[in-house]
Amino acid sequence: MSNAPAVPTGRIAQLRQAYRNTKQTDPKLGWMLLGVWILTAAIVATLSLLLVGTGWLGIVLTVLVTLTTSSLATITVFGRRAERSMYQQAEGQLGAGGAALSMLRGRWDVKQAVGFTKQQDVVHRVIGRPGVILIGEGNPGRTRSLLASEAKKHQRIVGEGTPVTTLVVGRGEGEVPLPKLVKRVRKLPKAIKPAQQTDILYKVKALDAMRPAAPMPRGPMPTSMKGARKMMRG
Repeated sequence: MSNAPAVPTGRIAQLRQAYRNTKQTDPKLGWMLLGVWILTAAIVATLSLLLVGTGWLGIVLTVLVTLTTSSLATITVFGRRAERSMYQQAEGQLGAGGAALSMLRGRWDVKQAVGFTKQQDVVHRVIGRPGVILIGEGNPGRTRSLLASEAKKHQRIVGEGTPVTTLVVGRGEGEVPLPKLVKRVRKLPKAIKPAQQTDILYKVKALDAMRPAAPMPRGPMPTSMKGARKMMRG
């Protein structure tokens, strides 16, 4: 049975949890958000009063627009700082790369730990318009060897016409830092059509069927990132 803390399910509970987590690495968060709200409110209220006047209707519209705009600005700033804090807390933790990849939205198929070693080095797989992307995390030497092996297996399955890209999560030379991983994957050039992507998914299922179950870690870090993902998606 996992000892990981439960992820809050309610929207308000998720926001509170995200705020507490973010303050651990961003102690001035509260003052920052308050400053954003006040500054935005002052600017919006001034512009609104100049445009619609100071009559009762103008005041009502100004209050509504000011509250809405200030709240949206504050939530936007909070979301960005929460995401940055989340990556800071997760970086270096086992399974962080897979948890980050699960934040990919749209037509991305993410499968964690398609390859692994006894030392818990893992390779995750993403299939999208760039083709097949294999992402390794763990000991750099073992991970690169594991990536090379997985790349050969996937290339045989999907054919030479489909690119198989390999990335390593880390701060070393030629590696991708965790906070930039999702952005790096999204920026890979498109190489296949949506119909081809569907065909590739069917092909790799045969490869996955021959694999043993991956012993993915279930510690507090992946659970924390999962909760933050839910909070930001709504």
